[in-house]
Amino acid sequence: MPSHPTYRPIFFDTETTGIYPERDRIIEIAAYDPVRQKKFEELIHPGMMIPKEVIAIHQITDEMVRDASPFRDVIGRFIEFCEGNVALVAHNSDAFDLPFLRAEMKRVHQEIPSHWLFIDSLKWARRYRKDLPRHSLQYLRQVYGIQENQAHRALNDVMVLFEVYSNMVDDLSCEQVVQLLAKAVQRNGKQEMIAPKTAPAVQQQETMVLFNG
Repeated sequence: MPSHPTYRPIFFDTETTGIYPERDRIIEIAAYDPVRQKKFEELIHPGMMIPKEVIAIHQITDEMVRDASPFRDVIGRFIEFCEGNVALVAHNSDAFDLPFLRAEMKRVHQEIPSHWLFIDSLKWARRYRKDLPRHSLQYLRQVYGIQENQAHRALNDVMVLFEVYSNMVDDLSCEQVVQLLAKAVQRNGKQEMIAPKTAPAVQQQETMVLFNG
């Protein structure tokens, strides 16, 4: 990673029709740029019905997305919002938000900008807050005394994430956070290679727990 660019954080979150990127769709994406003090929030027409059990979680109905833009249009505006050197921060990004973004981009024959960095705040919490029994976003919100809001709507979760992340990393830059997480992965690499067949099942189970708060 080049040492000269300074990356600014973009906190983002997605709401979806389910937990499987290969068959489910993103129905909302929101982001907050604390450096430029700008917000992004758009519903997305998924081209499919939203399951009732999912509506019960995030309260996004078929009627709400009926006149929304398709992903192809929304992602163009999101990329414009994230112009420049940015590090996209999401909670459980590596197992949830990022796979969904990749799947949706593939469907519209686009690729995620190669200069984007990604930071999974869940991995950071698990690595550097091992004193905590849980690391869900809402649990961390309580730990850091952050005011409750409407959980599971993208922008609300984004604003909570911004405060949680700021508390966890203090004054570390995006580049430093990325480097520390990469070193942690390298240290755990041998352990991850021992039982690769069990990892997806564990990851899927944890994703379901986080998807349900």
